[in-house]
Amino acid sequence: MPAPAIVEPAQPEPRFFGYFRSSASYRCRIAFNLKGITPDFVAVHLRRGGGEQFQPAFAAVNPQRLVPALEVGADVLTQSLAIIEWLEETRPEPALLPADPLARAHVRAFALAIAADIHPLNNLRVLAYLKGTLGHDQATVDAWYRHWVEEGLAACEALVARSGHGRCCFGDTPGLADICLVPQLHNARRFNCDLSGLSRLNAIDAALAEHPAFIAALPDHQPDAEP
Repeated sequence: MPAPAIVEPAQPEPRFFGYFRSSASYRCRIAFNLKGITPDFVAVHLRRGGGEQFQPAFAAVNPQRLVPALEVGADVLTQSLAIIEWLEETRPEPALLPADPLARAHVRAFALAIAADIHPLNNLRVLAYLKGTLGHDQATVDAWYRHWVEEGLAACEALVARSGHGRCCFGDTPGLADICLVPQLHNARRFNCDLSGLSRLNAIDAALAEHPAFIAALPDHQPDAEP
């Protein structure tokens, strides 16, 4: 008589703390969708009541008081790229990074050009500090935003131009570079940045706008979306 099959208990999906307009949260949403994961969602409104990220309940989740955060069992992961790398290592299909080490380094470099160089200069807390603490008017804050985004994306355009002419940033399959690019372009358009010189990036963005994983991750499609 054959031994009875051992059925492993289903592992609960992780719990994701995010905000619909956060580009870092947007990156994670795309990655979840590409991997076929639907985490439990907890909205953290970055503006309501002075910012829910500053309340003790969320500070206990992420001492940086930033979204996204991902609760995995009793553990919590922070920083969008770390969360996405964890997904890649624990749920490797479909791959978000190429197999070749040199190619992986190029993809990571592009992702960091956005996540580590462009985004930190124009996220909400920096813009709020420029306007509130330093007393700059909205026109000056908007000019700051556009300067760093346009300069950074021009460099990204040149980086992608070296990779060839695939449908995505590096080849024809969306990966980590595309996950970072699309949210940054979305925010750049909200702030009326000049993207006219970014022919490759705009073409990639247009192609990915038809991909179901990217459509589902759009800010306006989130349960906490507002006008």
